[in-house]
Amino acid sequence: MSEREVSTAPAGTDMPAAKKQKLSSDENSNPDLSGDENDDAVSIESGTNTERPDTPTNTPNAPGRKSWGKGKWKSKKCKYSFKCVNSLKEDHNQPLFGVQFNWHSKEGDPLVFATVGSNRVTLYECHSQGEIRLLQSYIDADADENFYTCAWTYDSNTSHPLLAVAGSRGIIRIINPITMQCIKHYVGHGNAINELKFHPRDPNLLLSVSKDHALRLWNIQTDTLVAIFGGVEGHRDEVLSADYDLLGEKIMSCGMDHSLKLWRINSKRMINAIKESYDYNPNKTNRPFISQKIHFPDFSTRDIHRNYVDCVRWLGDLILSKSGRPILHSHQKCMKDRVSRNLRRHLSCENAIVCWKPGKMEDDIDKIKPSESNVTILGRFDYSQCDIWYMRFSMDFWQKMLALGNQVGKLYVWDLEVEDPHKAKCTTLTHQKCAAAIRQTSFSRDSSILIAVCDDASIWRWDRLR
Repeated sequence: MSEREVSTAPAGTDMPAAKKQKLSSDENSNPDLSGDENDDAVSIESGTNTERPDTPTNTPNAPGRKSWGKGKWKSKKCKYSFKCVNSLKEDHNQPLFGVQFNWHSKEGDPLVFATVGSNRVTLYECHSQGEIRLLQSYIDADADENFYTCAWTYDSNTSHPLLAVAGSRGIIRIINPITMQCIKHYVGHGNAINELKFHPRDPNLLLSVSKDHALRLWNIQTDTLVAIFGGVEGHRDEVLSADYDLLGEKIMSCGMDHSLKLWRINSKRMINAIKESYDYNPNKTNRPFISQKIHFPDFSTRDIHRNYVDCVRWLGDLILSKSGRPILHSHQKCMKDRVSRNLRRHLSCENAIVCWKPGKMEDDIDKIKPSESNVTILGRFDYSQCDIWYMRFSMDFWQKMLALGNQVGKLYVWDLEVEDPHKAKCTTLTHQKCAAAIRQTSFSRDSSILIAVCDDASIWRWDRLR
């Protein structure tokens, strides 16, 4: 497996601390930072979102449970161990859907991460002794906005860190934490945006995936829409997740249609489109930039999962993906008795991250053809009590660890430094006061800190024990 290559911005771009940027007239945007791991127990119910009734937050209450200990690792098999050193809760009390550390930093720079949830974007800094310090907080002017995802990059001219955020309104906003301003926004998707990803080698290429069944590739330096992936053979339902491979040559996407699709961006057509997006200057021409319409993926399968595929990541030339089951909501429950036995079996959750590759074991992924129908499943990372969708896993910078939270506050961390995925060992992290669904996790670049965000607006910091 090739080493991960991610561009890094030069040092000397420290962010202003302890500031909040008003993107609306709301004066009460400060998160509640009074909590830590010794506070009173938090709710064991998943949060609800009345603005989007088909979101995964409208779920039955998480089941109650016994105490799982005092916040230390439990596994004797996995070589990685962690300790819960701090927690806090944001004052909006709405689900936090996304968290991302800024990996575009130099060794010795502060460890900064961002959280998104409700119409709030918040930046924090991790310090020694478990401290989590508030840096900045942003509020969208629309109270109905609900941010689902965020992604870090940097300005290739100034080296300033940049944060892209998006959510239910389908608007991508680019925030500069140095100037504390929303410097750009992009409109184009016809519905909510579920995930954002920056290219691993080009800090200006932003990928967005949407409820409108399409993926879009943007150039944020020239403000151009490079390509739209979808259409004739595209996704047939909401696209939930996507990821670049390590070289930034391929994209794998997944969604509610149970499918995973491969899109190559190293084709002659796409290489020319990206080049043209850099050359385009609206001040020198009256013609609009012509975006590529990519209707046909380079590979597609529905043979890995039986339900919504809500998270996908590349692991070298292999794929990691998971599925969550759709929940029958109140307006559907009256039909429960009419649901066939086969459909109920189909709605059961798989409770596993699947490691697989397109084609046969010996096939070169770069030579896979669109007509390929084979897939090879190499292993499964099993977990439990994760019966709702939009629960996303993460890996550390060097792809040595894999982390996922479940709907009752448990964290699973797998050791990926094994030749056989079947032999991957797992650490289970639990804290007696963490009982809400963990929506996403993120490792610091040096893998020393793992952050988890939950449906009850809580943030949990786990430090790796050496």
